[in-house]
Parts: sequence; structure tokens; C-alpha cells
Amino acid sequence: MSRLPLLGATAAAITLLSGCGTIDQETGRLVRVFAPYRIDVVQGNVVTSEQLEKVKPGMSRNQVRDVLGSPMVTDIFHVDRWDYIFTIVRPGTEVQRRSVVVLFDGDTLKSITAPELPTEREFVVSISRPNLPRNPNPIELTEEQRKALPRPPRQEAPPAPDAGPMRDYPPLEPK
Repeated sequence: MSRLPLLGATAAAITLLSGCGTIDQETGRLVRVFAPYRIDVVQGNVVTSEQLEKVKPGMSRNQVRDVLGSPMVTDIFHVDRWDYIFTIVRPGTEVQRRSVVVLFDGDTLKSITAPELPTEREFVVSISRPNLPRNPNPIELTEEQRKALPRPPRQEAPPAPDAGPMRDYPPLEPK
């Protein structure tokens, strides 16, 4: 008789714990249902290929800063080197990391070392979330959609009220 309560408690524990995870059909692994939320971590300066095209050797430090922004790293031991580093860490995606090194000779830009940088459009696509639902209502209408819109009824403007003197105080300037 003492085995019945133990068997019931075991069955209840198995039932309760089975709600904490499921088995992935493809891999056979236990998948957590209640996973903690992980935020996107974005650090540094985004440098696009369009920005890099605007920077030319011979530019001053201020001109480079106007185009690329403030550098992520400036080293007091290497005063002629600026590092623009960008990193984005998102759960479930590959880590993006880019490093652009700008070298100066005094106050004049000497050279730039950069990997293949994305265009602004490519960068936006790379950070957008593909699993978000798309807006079914387009922002911009086609010419056919504009022509199909109903015309608003034409209304006559109400007559303007009599624009006589509206003040009840004496004028500020003597006549």
C-alpha cells in the first residue's frame, strides 16, 4: 500500500516537469520553452562604404571626424591612429564585427585600412529582424491605387467674417 503514494508523487512530478521543455523533432534535444530574454548588444561606430568613399587622404582630423564620427578608440601611445570598431551581438545570429583603422601624419589623413564594408542599405537589411511580421499596408501607393481612391467632396469655403477693427483699446502711436 505504501507504494501507491510514491507512484502518484512520481507521476505528478513527471507531469509538472514535462511542461518545462520539449523535445526538438530534428535533433532529439531537449529544448527549453522558458528561455530568458536576451537583448541585442550594439557597440561602436557603424562605418558604411558610402562614408568611406567620402574620406580621402590629405583630409584633416576634423574633416574625418565630421564624416565618420568620433572614433571608438584613441590611444595616447598611438596618437596618429584612430580605431572605428563596430560590434553587434544578437541571440540566434552570427556576431557582426568590423574594424576600420585610420592613420594620420600629424593632422593630415595618411591612410585607411578597412574590410569590405556594407552599403547603408545592406547594413539595415543585415540588422533587421526577418521574423517580424511585414506591414500589409504599404507606405507608398502606386499610381493605380491613387487613381482608385475616392475623391473628397468639394466644399465651398465659408465667407470670411467682416474684418473691421477688432481692437477696443487706443492705438499705441499718436496720430
